[in-house]
Amino acid sequence: MEQGQFKEVLRKHGLKVTSQRLLVLETMACHPGEHLTAEEIHDMARGKYPEIGLATIYRTLQVLVGLQVIDRVCFDDGAVRYELGTDKGPGSHHHHHAICQRCGQVISFEGDLLETLEQALYDTMGFTVTDHEVKLVGYCKNCANREKQGKRERPG
Repeated sequence: MEQGQFKEVLRKHGLKVTSQRLLVLETMACHPGEHLTAEEIHDMARGKYPEIGLATIYRTLQVLVGLQVIDRVCFDDGAVRYELGTDKGPGSHHHHHAICQRCGQVISFEGDLLETLEQALYDTMGFTVTDHEVKLVGYCKNCANREKQGKRERPG
């Protein structure tokens, strides 16, 4: 999302366009595809705006999550992370994550993997799914290859 679009979203929701809000968005936009903690965003933002406080970062992140400009994600590592939001309009793909349990790499991917399940829930129970999140845990290609190599080298 460009700065002009972001300003429009804030104004549309009756919110002020502040330098702190723009700074958080700019910081995240400079790190596309990354899953940043509030503390990481704070450290990066302080390079341009040294007096910005961590509490301001947290409040700004809450506003941005509420506006669906950014997404809040948890990878079971004890940290809450944030990433630029994905377009959730009609015809958009859901954004998912594959997490390597050995090296911790997070691989983002898109796909409408659960459309059939969502439709079945609606057809059988009248339940309308508005959003979902998929986290797949396993081994990335490199770690899976290392695992195979290790098994071949060990005496059986």
